[in-house]
Order: sequence, then structure tokens, then C-alpha cells
Amino acid sequence: MRIQRLDEDTRRELLQDLLKRSPGRYEEYEKDVADILAAVKEKGDEALFSFTKAFDKADVSASNVRVTEEEIREAYALVDAELLNIIRKALRNIREYHEKQRQYSWFDSKPDGTILGQKVTALTRVGVYVPGGKAAYPSSVLMNIVPAKVAGVEEVVMATPPGRDGKIAPTTLVAAKEAGADAIFKVGGAQAVGALAYGTESIPKVDKIVGPGNIYVALAKRAVYGYVSIDAIAGPSEILVIADETADPRYVAADLLSQAEHDELASAILVTTSEELARRVSEEAERFIEELPRKEIIRKSLDNYGYIFIAPDMEEAISAANEIASEHLEIQTRDPYEVMTKIRNAGAIFIGAYASEPLGDYLAGPNHVLPTNGTAKFFSPLSVDDFIKKSSIIAYSKEALAGVHRDIVAFAEAEGLSAHANSIRVRFEGEKEEH
Repeated sequence: MRIQRLDEDTRRELLQDLLKRSPGRYEEYEKDVADILAAVKEKGDEALFSFTKAFDKADVSASNVRVTEEEIREAYALVDAELLNIIRKALRNIREYHEKQRQYSWFDSKPDGTILGQKVTALTRVGVYVPGGKAAYPSSVLMNIVPAKVAGVEEVVMATPPGRDGKIAPTTLVAAKEAGADAIFKVGGAQAVGALAYGTESIPKVDKIVGPGNIYVALAKRAVYGYVSIDAIAGPSEILVIADETADPRYVAADLLSQAEHDELASAILVTTSEELARRVSEEAERFIEELPRKEIIRKSLDNYGYIFIAPDMEEAISAANEIASEHLEIQTRDPYEVMTKIRNAGAIFIGAYASEPLGDYLAGPNHVLPTNGTAKFFSPLSVDDFIKKSSIIAYSKEALAGVHRDIVAFAEAEGLSAHANSIRVRFEGEKEEH
């Protein structure tokens, strides 16, 4: 891995480099995505099944697009019992963590008859997109469905692309069933996003679409925002490790590679105050790469977006981490909790040598759907909050309104909104004004 001194120039160059990975930079795909969405909106199932045949090479129709209970039973028979137990253990941890995020309605009343409050309501129907086809991601299934169910969403509809045989990976189906999916459909890509956003003869329109996907899925989600809500536009995975001389170079190297293996656009960055650690991590990374089956992807990822920066002190390392705002941030220092208190921008923070990033991906409980490409400066991980909405509650007695009605009339008239003023004034017609 390349080793550089951390200064203003290298920091600026790094940020510019990382921005190249943003889904917003792939304008050449936008017309194709727009055409797919328009066809699905206009032709419904006809377009949906046609695209599935063209892109996934699978024959899907109204009669088999929805996964049946029999298919789910078959999937259970194909999933190893030990893996099923692990899925259930992860499910318990994820559910317990997200149950602590629940929000409740509240009301505040006063003696004069004023009642103010907030009503919390779960979304009615949510669409969960899960990548598929050549690979299976049961962890992603759990992370997207569980918070929706904890929030109280009535209907969770999952879409995932089938293989050429028209089937869904058994682990994906089992995870979906365990998490509580209400319906599973064999469609993927931008066409699946369109079906969830607009509705077709076979697939119901949802209120919100969540879940990761390729560039077509990301751009489709961005395009349908407004017809439905979305979680975020996910970019390539990324990790940043802050470490000092106390860190184990093998641990750090292994953790950096755990993200580099995702794809060639993944980013893996170490910021350290130790030149010795920087050198040893680079050496350990080279040794690991030769042993790992996805070595070609890892090497391209590191060549493109892998960095080791030597910071003059820990304050500069922390400052750089806050500016990069990484999806995953590991802290492997002498006092990681002190460093953690100074971190403002990160999707998930992993503290200490034994909290490696894959722990969060699979089993710990916090959500692994995280903000990428610097959006951790203003976005949060997927949570129960993503599946609820809030309504303000206002109730006034006549007595309470009487005390403020002249103020409202004056405010409305100052804005030139006479009907607003009249709406208040008519409630006190014929009554003697008190001064």
C-alpha cells in the first residue's frame, strides 16, 4: 500500500479522489435507468418481466414472480443447520439493538386547555431491495427488514434478482422468512425499483424503498425519490483505521483488506502516528493479499483507493478522519475511548483491537447499512427512525385561543394573508374585545 505524509495537499487530493466513487458521477447510466423506469411505469408487469428476461436471463411471470411458501420450505431444507443458528443469533442481536431505538408518541397538556404533542406512526408498506443473482447476502436481508418490523411496518415487500433458473438463493429466502418479510418477489435492478415505486399488476406500490444495489439500483432509487421515500444512495464500501504504535499491524492490515475485497471501488485508509506501524501494515497487507482468493479485486481496490497516511500527531489524524467521514471507522490506539469522543463524522465506530469491522457486518447488532462517500457528515445508519413518520398534534380550547388570537391575526395580516387572519377572527365575532 502507498505510504504518504498527511498534510493539506495530500488530504485535499485524497478527498478529491474519493469523490470519484460517488454514484452521482455516473451520468452515462442515467438515460438507461430513466428508460427502464418509464417502461415499468407505463407497462407494468409486461416491462418488468421483459427486463428480467433480458438482464437476469430468468423466465418470470405473474404466476411465479412471488416466492411461494413451498419454495421457502425447500430453502430451509438446503440451508446448513449451523448457519441457520448463526442467522438466528444475528437476528436476535439486531432486533434487541433496534428495539432500543423505538420512539413513542407524546402529549403535553396545560391547564388552559392547550394540548401539544407528536404522534409517531409506522409506515404502512416498505420495499426492501436485496442484491442477488450470483451472490447471496442474508446479512443485508436482516439489517433492512428487522428495523422495519421493530418500527411496526405492516407490510415488508422484498425484491431480489433471481438466478438463471428463476430461483432465489436459499440463505436469502431463509433470512427473509426469519426476519419477517411479508412478500418476496423475484425481480432485481432498476426495474425492481420502478415496480416498488409505481406498483405493477403483481407488485404493490410501497411508501419507501431501502437496501443496497449496483449503480443502476442506486440511480433508480434517486430517480423515484418523491414518488416514494428512500433510505440513501449507497456508494462503494469504505474503511478508515486510526492507529498508533500500540496497534497490531496484522489486525490493521486484515481489517483494511476486509473492505478492499468488496469491489474495485472500495476504499481502505489507515491514518497513523507511527511510521513503523505504517511500514509493517503495508508489509502484512502484501502477505495477506497473496493468501486471499479475491486478491485481484483487493489489489485493484488498494491501487485505486488504498492509502496509508502518517499524521504528525493524533489530533491531525482525528481531524482527517472527521473530514473523510468514513462509512466504517476503527480506532486502534492506546486510549480508543478518548479518541472516540472527538469523532464527529463516521457511519459506525469500532473501538479497540477486537471490534473489527466484520463484527458489525454480521453479528453485533447495530445496522450495517451506513452512510458512504462522506455523507456521514449529515446522514445516520439505517434505523427504526427510517420506518416511522411523525405528525404534530395541536389542540386549543377557546380559552387558550382567546389569549393569543389577536397575536395570530396581527401576524397573518403582516404577511398579507387576510384569510388566515379571518380564520381566527371569526371565532370571536360579536365578543367584546378586552384590552
